[in-house]
Amino acid sequence: MAAGLRKRGPAGTGAGSGARWGLGLGPAPLKRAWQERWLLLLEPRYTPLVAACLCLAEVGINHWVIRRVAYTEIDWKAYMAEVEGVINGTYDYTQLRGDTGPLVYPAGFVYIFMGLYYATSRGTDIRLAQHIFLGLYLATLLLVFRIYSRTRRVPPFVFFFMCCASYRVHSIFVLRLFNDPVAMALLFLSINLLLSQRWSWACGCFSLAVSVKMNVLLFAPGLLFLLLSQFGLRGALPKLGICALLQVVLGLPFLLENPAGYLSRSFDLGRQFLFRWTVNWRFLPEALFLNRAFHLALLAAHLGLLALFAFRRWPRSGHSILSLLKEPSKRKGPAQPLTANQIVSVLFTSNFIGICFSRSLHYQFYVWYFHTLPYLLWATPCRWLTHLLRLLVLGLIELSWNTYPSTSCSSMALHLCHAIILLQLWVGSKAPAEGSQPLQPSQKDS
Repeated sequence: MAAGLRKRGPAGTGAGSGARWGLGLGPAPLKRAWQERWLLLLEPRYTPLVAACLCLAEVGINHWVIRRVAYTEIDWKAYMAEVEGVINGTYDYTQLRGDTGPLVYPAGFVYIFMGLYYATSRGTDIRLAQHIFLGLYLATLLLVFRIYSRTRRVPPFVFFFMCCASYRVHSIFVLRLFNDPVAMALLFLSINLLLSQRWSWACGCFSLAVSVKMNVLLFAPGLLFLLLSQFGLRGALPKLGICALLQVVLGLPFLLENPAGYLSRSFDLGRQFLFRWTVNWRFLPEALFLNRAFHLALLAAHLGLLALFAFRRWPRSGHSILSLLKEPSKRKGPAQPLTANQIVSVLFTSNFIGICFSRSLHYQFYVWYFHTLPYLLWATPCRWLTHLLRLLVLGLIELSWNTYPSTSCSSMALHLCHAIILLQLWVGSKAPAEGSQPLQPSQKDS
């Protein structure tokens, strides 16, 4: 029932007969109209209509935020200084830096923010930059709503909380101008391409998202699993080659100048985070937070839980994880195309596991998984996790991310909410999913 409420009421209000708006059929037309109003909020099939209304509302909300709430300078000037160095002819990554430190993002970031540098009069027109990020926010919402419309698992009333109730996410987009939203918009575009079975284009777009910020790599284990499921090892290699080739092409000017400097700066997996900015580990002593043994323990837990999901929860019925290495035609049983929910569930779960075991989460990192939370909470059938409890979890997560500076209580509350979501993902994924229809074969990009 959590995966989408069944229709109730007199005949004619369900999906089979369609939603007859305003026809006045039956003995109580006013009562029927009232029932339809509730269905609008409860039935996932009404997601496009609710999404359209919310996107229109978001235009007004974000315009109000831009006009009435003070812009806060954090990283924008540093971004502009970093790309200005490239414009001036510096291609050695070790020589590129801004007010907040050295450039630590891959080459895709440089090209995109170089475009923003020119579009905003060398980064000085902040109001124009905010409106550009408003457009990015609306584009991200449209991509996210298309994903939810394809999966049909989340009741539309949840989207009111996703859109209108998050001060932090609006702030990250239009008041802070971070690069995280750019990376996530490209990631959601990649997922939409996967849902349209445009695998090659999706891999290219995924790699482009990685080239803006490395956090997108948290989705990579899920993408690898999907590629193996769809094509087997031999068929997946060309798709992985697209990802690798695009990284080389984008980074080529910097690789030719100083390859070691580019790789060590833009793909530094061991970068140390400052304790004062952490959202998720505030309750720990700072010495433990900075300890490398603690980091290795988190990495081991991350990889271990990914392996458990990959071996016990993600494989489709009748297929073992090792059988995915074979070509689909050589596996036991007829090859079945992936459903929209299988694609989205694997990717969102892969990213969420990485979030749970991150060495540190900063405030702008909220967008790494914010728009995936409704799916993670509502997509799997767990009877013990009621709508009210799900909303409570969403509220506590939002409260944790809006507590500045973070406290021991806010960090522990965040971990508690993450643990609840992980538990329901593990337990709920045992049950057979409802409404998972294979994607249309005519859309396949093999």
